[in-house]
Amino acid sequence: MRETGLPLPLSSLSSAATLLVAKISEAAFPNKIATPINFPVLKQLTLECVSISRDVLDTLLSGCHCLESLSISVDRAVGNLRVISPTLRQGDQRVLSSLTPSLPTLSLATPVVAHGSPISLRTPSAPAVSKMKSLLGEERSFIIESDDDEEDPTHNDAGAGDDGSSSDSSSCATPRAGGGDGSHPNSYTNQWPQSYRQSIDILSSVQSPSLSFLGTPTLSRISNSFLNSSFRGKTPEVISNLVKPLLRPTTSDEQQQQQQQEDIRKSSQYLLPSKKPSLQQIPEDQKAPVIGHGPSPYQQCSYTQGVMNGINVLCGVGILSTPYAIKEGGWLGLVILGVFAVLAWYTGVLLRRCLDSTDGLQTYPDIGHAAFGTTGRIAISIILYVELYACCIEYLILESDNLSKLFPNVHISIGSFTLNSHVFFAILTTLVVMPTTWLRDLTCLSYISAGGVVATVLLVICLFWVGVVDNVGFENKGSTLNVPGIPIAIGLYGYCYSGHGVFPNIYSSLKNRNQFPSIMFTCIAFSTILFTSAAVMGYKMFGESTESQFTLNLPQNLVVSKIAIWATVANPITKYALTITPLAMSLEELLPRSQQKYSNVILLRSALVISTLAVALLVPFFALVMALIGSLFAMLVTYILPCACFLAILKAKATWHQVVACSFIIVVGVTCACVGTYSSVSGIIQNYI
Repeated sequence: MRETGLPLPLSSLSSAATLLVAKISEAAFPNKIATPINFPVLKQLTLECVSISRDVLDTLLSGCHCLESLSISVDRAVGNLRVISPTLRQGDQRVLSSLTPSLPTLSLATPVVAHGSPISLRTPSAPAVSKMKSLLGEERSFIIESDDDEEDPTHNDAGAGDDGSSSDSSSCATPRAGGGDGSHPNSYTNQWPQSYRQSIDILSSVQSPSLSFLGTPTLSRISNSFLNSSFRGKTPEVISNLVKPLLRPTTSDEQQQQQQQEDIRKSSQYLLPSKKPSLQQIPEDQKAPVIGHGPSPYQQCSYTQGVMNGINVLCGVGILSTPYAIKEGGWLGLVILGVFAVLAWYTGVLLRRCLDSTDGLQTYPDIGHAAFGTTGRIAISIILYVELYACCIEYLILESDNLSKLFPNVHISIGSFTLNSHVFFAILTTLVVMPTTWLRDLTCLSYISAGGVVATVLLVICLFWVGVVDNVGFENKGSTLNVPGIPIAIGLYGYCYSGHGVFPNIYSSLKNRNQFPSIMFTCIAFSTILFTSAAVMGYKMFGESTESQFTLNLPQNLVVSKIAIWATVANPITKYALTITPLAMSLEELLPRSQQKYSNVILLRSALVISTLAVALLVPFFALVMALIGSLFAMLVTYILPCACFLAILKAKATWHQVVACSFIIVVGVTCACVGTYSSVSGIIQNYI
């Protein structure tokens, strides 16, 4: 035991690789800890009658990667304290009591996950704290507040909206449709879907966690996310090696990254407590976010990383149907592609404005929450997930079409029942991709799928090679305008710019966020050049015989044709698991805790994969399915919703020309969505009549 207030030597906070239990009593922590703290296996920590600041407590807890038991008794809190840990969770009952007549104690004695609403505990200066009990069925984070705190200017903004007049109201107000004014900056990200940020980051290659199979008996240890357990028990050095963006930062960026990571630690990722003198449970619709998936693994992306990740999202299978889109709409239909490109850039900038409007917004569902409340968040999440599900269906159709072109005579006969090559390869592809969906973390697939940019460029080169070197030629003229086919062309061109569900994540990962408009412009401009090149060359080569995928028109006897087809086949196989995982993780969040078992997760993901196969076999029309996705979901995600959210959040600050532009885009988007969806569905129905 130390004399009360005796300064704690910094040497006592040095790294200890084998320390399991620690107790610090009657000591005054320094105001700032510059050196990293690392207790990789510490499971029990007791702070008894200590004087400690919020930042020091944050630093201390961030260095404890396996903490299972925490007890804090505060002698003096410099500023408001908070307890946020990725590994703590309480049992069915937790006791908050006082050690002395004037000092409260906070204890957590069971292993934990920090999801759920916070509990605020006030530390009064008068001896009036009695023993309190709280029955809690969900995970919690905790706030310790003090009446006689010194004012901390870094936290004044957080509580600016508090009037202090009510002791039974939370500072985490539900966002109103009118904007984020007055709402807690982080009242969004702790609601379903909590796994969206991590899962979409993997899809876009913003980060790449480690590769391993699901092996834990329950999912409660991974906080309804397949990302957390990879970091648990790892030192910061190991974590930094496991979690990498698509491109590694340069050496000159290291100091900036350290400063960014320090800013993130102090930013809205953590709970900003109010000064309200109450002990309460914040309502479900006002939950504030906590770090629920382990130590924050995000590395700040450079301009080049952002561009590569954005192009990787945009340059997908949509390029295969661009020649067919010209066939449907005529040469003048290319104007639609250019218009969509310009509008996609503008709506991407609008998403950035929405993200900047309120602290704590990081993803598209967060924007929906800020604009339209919980209903908006859920609606946008469902739209995004259904779009991803439809893309998985498209992958299976694509694999079936291209593999059956390579091996047209393959079939299986079982008695009088025969599987043709299309059905056989659809089933085979499903069997191949299904085990990849069982992966807990998808490093290898994320890195390989990042080669989608290379595969897309390779396809354009192969198409050019076939036309020029192999003398297929560019002789077809085609029609200038085909009005009946314009609706299908709208859907096909719209599909090419269906990456807006990921762009908020890319923006949130940038080191210099002011570069985002330029990154968006570069991504869309480069992708549009590729789309236009493939469309023009493909249609000039094949004319009115152009099929839904130009790879199906390539001469079978050419080596370059086989290269193009195999490149087309390989890319969706690596992207399938990355695309279906966000949907799977969101559904796993909804499972009761007792059902979050390894076997149930495998069954759920397998059922999702099989369902995509069933739909792909039922509707094996690549171009029509793509046009439906582009007309319905891409119009919503890329054009309509960004403008609607911008007007809902920032209408009071928007200029008149921004309001006019947003209104125009909404009208165009709704019109294209209605016309394109009707034509696509009609085309599908006609194939069965």
